[in-house]
Amino acid sequence: MQKLIRITQRFSQVALVLFLVTFLVTVLVRLLPGDIATTLFPFATEEEKVEIREGLGTNMNIVSYYFRWLGNFLQGDLGIYYNPGESYSEASMTVWAMLSLTIPRTLLIMAYTLGFSLLCSIPLGMLLAYKVDTRIDKVISNILFGLSSIPNFAVGLGLAYIIGVKFELLNPIGYVTWAEGPVEHIKSMIMPVLSLSLGLIATFARLLRADIISTLKEDFVTMASSKGLSNRWILWRHVFRPSSLSLLTAAALNMGSLIGGAVIIESIFALNGVGMFLVTSIALRQYLAIQSTVALIAISYIAFNLIVDAFMPKIDPRIRSHRGA
Repeated sequence: MQKLIRITQRFSQVALVLFLVTFLVTVLVRLLPGDIATTLFPFATEEEKVEIREGLGTNMNIVSYYFRWLGNFLQGDLGIYYNPGESYSEASMTVWAMLSLTIPRTLLIMAYTLGFSLLCSIPLGMLLAYKVDTRIDKVISNILFGLSSIPNFAVGLGLAYIIGVKFELLNPIGYVTWAEGPVEHIKSMIMPVLSLSLGLIATFARLLRADIISTLKEDFVTMASSKGLSNRWILWRHVFRPSSLSLLTAAALNMGSLIGGAVIIESIFALNGVGMFLVTSIALRQYLAIQSTVALIAISYIAFNLIVDAFMPKIDPRIRSHRGA
């Protein structure tokens, strides 16, 4: 019964957050000055402009407009994307059709970035914790501190110039799908992933280092050491799991910064992902595209955090006993 209550409360919180986010975006979008129909199609007839306003719902008040969009969104209808031009009849397609081309690219970038960041930061953080206060720890920690202070767009521009332009090792722009060739696909992802990963590696490694140092002072570590277990076994078997909770939480919370960082990185490397689509939609004042894209990003962000929260008790059973108490 208590588990059902917790699940109900969690879903209620999620629904409230999504409502507030999407409604706030609706209000901000509708506060933009000017007539959207005239902005998109300055040469359209008055009848066509009326049709555009009805299709977008701008002829309705904000509350009615929001709940009409919300009803359509829950049914899978993300709205219409109007491509500005002189001809209105041939300048529209669905938002879902546009997102279906961009979502896979952004998801792959985020998956590669998180995977690469964790793969590098976990052994690095454990090494720094094991070598705490030594020269290795001080040198690498200072390097990580410097990396965490460099914006990802600066890293991206530097990589594009050095690797792509100066030495011509990789193509600095463009995206290659898996179908076009796995090797070329990986090459097209190296610089964007590195641009987003370096700061995360620095943050994750320093966070894991601090947690492992704290865990090494626990009594169960002293007991494991007194049994004659090797340091490597103690670190990976007994210390890493309880020390990884903050790391996983930080990874979940950095989903938002990854999406924000991907906007600039996609622009630098011309990847045409969700970030570029959202920026273009804002510039062209595509109301329905902005709302639907923001809603999908919010849902993805919340879902990822819920998954991490669900796995926390499996990683550290003390959380489960604490909740039960």
